[in-house]
Formats: sequence, structure tokens, C-alpha cells
Amino acid sequence: MFDFQEIASVTLILFSVIDILGSLPIVIELKRKAGGKLQPFTATWASAIIMIIFLFLGEKLLELLGIDVASFAVAGAIVIFFIGLEMVLGVTIFKDTPDSSSTSIVPLAFPLIAGTGTLTTLLSLRSQYQILNILIGIIINLILVYAVLYYSDWIEQKIGKSGTDVLRKVFGIILLAIAVKLVKTYFT
Repeated sequence: MFDFQEIASVTLILFSVIDILGSLPIVIELKRKAGGKLQPFTATWASAIIMIIFLFLGEKLLELLGIDVASFAVAGAIVIFFIGLEMVLGVTIFKDTPDSSSTSIVPLAFPLIAGTGTLTTLLSLRSQYQILNILIGIIINLILVYAVLYYSDWIEQKIGKSGTDVLRKVFGIILLAIAVKLVKTYFT
């Protein structure tokens, strides 16, 4: 039941898919759009709820809605693509919202943290690992997510405005590539 190797594997897989460190420029951009305020606890809690519900009910929920996993992944890829375009081109596609609680949930908690990549990964992990070990891996990742969100101001100060701008462009291109890869995966 409780297996350290499984927990380590699940944690590393989820960490690479969530990529909260790679998403730091997006977090900083969302914080700027929300007037400098994001709620790390709200974003982390919303991500936890989404991931845990999807772990247990994801396939059934998609079936109930008549949506296959591929369509779900492509829809998430489209949202990620537009976020990447915003970052690379410096344009605003998503409506600015001064409400930091809504920004903390969309697009931060979903689709950035608990996005289609994370959710489809949870479906595949469920077939390979025990639920308890997956839940522990989710919790470990959410602790890391919370820490990065909470200390994002400090991290931004350390890398500076120029560093943030460079990271925003680079990770915007990476987001575009991830979106294209998600679509390509389901159409080839």
C-alpha cells in the first residue's frame, strides 16, 4: 500500500508536468494583472480539489459529458496556447480582472497548475500506482506549488525585471510548444 518508490515516482512525474518553476513568469504576469495580489492558498486549494476530484471521477465525468480525453487535452491546449501568445507577443487576450480570487482559480489553478496535462497524467497514474501513493504525491506537489506562489515576489526580486521579461518570453514559447505538442499527440 504505502510505497516510497511509488510516491517518489508519482511526485517527480507530477512535478515535471505541473512545472510550477517553469510557470513562474506566468504567475508573475497574472499577479501583475491582478493588481499585485494573488492568493496562493486559494490557488493551491482549488488545484487540490480539481486534482483529487479528477483522480477519482475524471473518466466518469468526461464520459458523462460525452468528452473523450483527447478532446479535453486539446481544449486545455488551446487555453495554454493563448496564454503563451500573451507572454510572447505582449498582448492581452484574456480580460484583465482585478479580483485576485478569480485570477487565483482561472487561469492559475486551472489550467496552469491542474491543467489538462496534469489531469490526464493523473488518469494514467491511476492505472499504474496505488491511490494512496498518488494522493501523497499530489500533496507533496501542492506544498511545492504553494511555496513558489507564496515566495513569487521574493523570487521576482532576485531575478529582476530583465530576468522576468526574458523568462516570460522563453516560457511563453515553451507554453506554445506544449500546446502544439498536446494537439499533435492526439492528431497523429
